[in-house]
Amino acid sequence: MIYDQTTQRVPIYAWAEDIESGALQQAVHLSNLPMVSKHIALMPDVHQGYGMPIGGVLAADNAVIPNAVGVDIGCGMIACRTSLDTIPTDQLKALLGQIRQCVPVGFGHHKDPRAFELPQVGPVTAREATAATRQIGTLGGGNHFIEIQRETLGEGATRIWLMIHSGSRNVGLQVAKQYNDVAIALNARWRASVPKEWQLAFLPLDSEEAHAYLAEMQVCVDFARQNRAWMMIAVQECLRTIVPDVGFEESLDVPHNYARLEHHFGRNVVIHRKGATAARAGQLGIIPGSQGTASYIVRGLGHHDAFESCSHGAGRRMGRREAERTLDLAAEVKRMDDLGILHAVRGKGGLDEAPGAYKDIDTVMAQQADLVSIETRLTPMAVIKG
Repeated sequence: MIYDQTTQRVPIYAWAEDIESGALQQAVHLSNLPMVSKHIALMPDVHQGYGMPIGGVLAADNAVIPNAVGVDIGCGMIACRTSLDTIPTDQLKALLGQIRQCVPVGFGHHKDPRAFELPQVGPVTAREATAATRQIGTLGGGNHFIEIQRETLGEGATRIWLMIHSGSRNVGLQVAKQYNDVAIALNARWRASVPKEWQLAFLPLDSEEAHAYLAEMQVCVDFARQNRAWMMIAVQECLRTIVPDVGFEESLDVPHNYARLEHHFGRNVVIHRKGATAARAGQLGIIPGSQGTASYIVRGLGHHDAFESCSHGAGRRMGRREAERTLDLAAEVKRMDDLGILHAVRGKGGLDEAPGAYKDIDTVMAQQADLVSIETRLTPMAVIKG
């Protein structure tokens, strides 16, 4: 679908239908930025965020926009295929207990510092370096999860997978806040044409402030990747205590919140992916569902109009408070219980992450059939939420 009106500098290309009005208005703002290049791309999981919709891709000429990356810089997915063809329910429950002891969730950090050094490339990473030694290897909250999944092979055979969704914890949040505030102050001083209420303050790419942001942003991307790797190792060790001879294939790690210089449509531009995954031709990616629905390992098709991108998940169909207010707790629990999933919905407070709060993952996958091909379908067996 293409939105191209006289009120836009560039068109909006959308792989989604029935886009909520708030997200579409944010996309219109993006399309009117003075530095926008070519068009805006909206993935099928698009929904409203801060400034830029989540599930959006923006190409900018000679500028970087902190809010077009977001507060959880480097957030992404890691997945690992195990040698197990099954895991009994009693062992699965034991594994969840082991993981909860090893991996702090929500606002939890490790009590003792880990042997980890955060590169101190700017004021924020220097300030957060000590705290990062207790945050490395922790899940965080919101939609972050640890999931044990099942791959169905031919003739009834199955294989067990591990999947983790997490990001850069408080380090990324502090970098995002610091440089968005810097951008707001500079844009006000310059009397920039971008309205403040759009929440899209920018930094010129050749400015010291942009260089500082990109340096600290990259530290956050790397920290988020290491954070997922540490947790994956911890989860693997937990599984080894239950099944000592289990083996593991190499993990696949894919971020979905970052900005970087790429070449598209004959020019170098700063691609901002906010809740969007790179999907270059042949590139493997991960698209999770919600707890209770399937996740996918995919291979990119390199679609140019999507800036070689795809969705980062199912995408929310309602806000957290709306989910808690409107979803039926008994129905959501029954939905997962009937599938035999050990899930994380225990009361009304867990409805913000219930399957009903998210778009239908099969519809999302169908809408991006020209962006990715499906390699592996994974169904959930047990979930730990942040």
